Formats: sequence, C-alpha cells, structure tokens
Amino acid sequence: MSSYNVAPLAKLTEQFERLPGIGSKTAQRLAYYVLKMPKEKAVEFSQAIVAAHENIHYCSECCNLTDKEKCAICGNTKRDHSTICVVEDPRDVMAMERTQEYNGVYHVLHGAMSPLNGIGPDQLTIKELLSRIQKQPVQEVIMATNPTVEGETTSMYISKLLKPLGIKVTRLAYGIPVGGDLEYADEVTLLRALEGRSEL
Repeated sequence: MSSYNVAPLAKLTEQFERLPGIGSKTAQRLAYYVLKMPKEKAVEFSQAIVAAHENIHYCSECCNLTDKEKCAICGNTKRDHSTICVVEDPRDVMAMERTQEYNGVYHVLHGAMSPLNGIGPDQLTIKELLSRIQKQPVQEVIMATNPTVEGETTSMYISKLLKPLGIKVTRLAYGIPVGGDLEYADEVTLLRALEGRSEL
C-alpha cells in the first residue's frame, strides 16, 4: 500500500489478504465493501466468524465439521454405516454428497501424508479411523483421497493397515474428465482411466 493509508483499513485489507486465493487488489476491494456495509450487517458478519470458530468442531465419529456431538450424516440411521468413504477435507464430503448417489458414511483425514512438509500419519485422523473400525462392523472402506502423490501415499498407507483386518479397501476410479481430450491427458490419468474402465 502507498504511504497514504488509514490504519484500520490497512489492517482489514491485510486480514483479507491472508485468505487463500485473495490477492492485494481483491483484499482491498473486500475491505472497502465491508466499510460500506451498514454497521449492523458488519457486526453480523464478524459475529458469524466468531460463532463459527466457537461452535464448530470435529464430529466425534467421522472428524467432519459439525456443531453437534455427531454430524448429520453419522447421526442418520438410514445411511449405510458399514461403508466408509475416506476423504482429505470436509469440502470433499460436500462434493461427494452432491452426487446424491453415495449412501455410506465418511471419515475426514484433514490432510494427506507429506513427509517433505512434516505431515505424517500422526498429523492426520488415521488413529480415529482405526479406532472407529474396531468399534463397528465395516465391510468396505473407499479411499477417496486426491489423485496426487500425497493422496496416493496416504491411500496406500491406510490400505496396508486395513487389509489384515479383512476389510475390503477400494479406490475411486480416476480418468479422463467429461469434455477432455486424450492428447492432453498425462500418463497417470490415462493409466487410471484404463484401470477403471467398465463394460458398455
């Protein structure tokens, strides 16, 4: 920012800049937008942030975000609790739910193993997953981690822990996106597409 600035506005802009995907110009635009809001709307906005921090925590069963003891999915007796879909992030749960096809439950790892970044099994909720599997009958665990080196490493690590327990461990099929061109697909994507092929 230039030498001309109003300290509270500069501070507000800095806070917005800390958000992922927000550059300095967007942060400045957001700060000015907040300033134009009626005071009661600005207070409501800030209270929503504080309330989210105070009231949202991990579900005691799946480690997804919730404001209750158990999230709505774990608390739903109509869901298939014998099938667990393991994802990296709470946003992945929302993505899977949008399909309206999956009727099992989830387990959120809150990241993926990345030794270079100091993230090992202990920084994820893998212990909670194993503990959960020992407490309830589970027939299948679907590994839905991201198709990255970290996601694949995490998936393989967890599957090695689960195989001796006699649980079926599957992996989401990855391949060519709808509307994509084969010539632009990388080798790993093409390999996954071949492995996940189905009969017409």
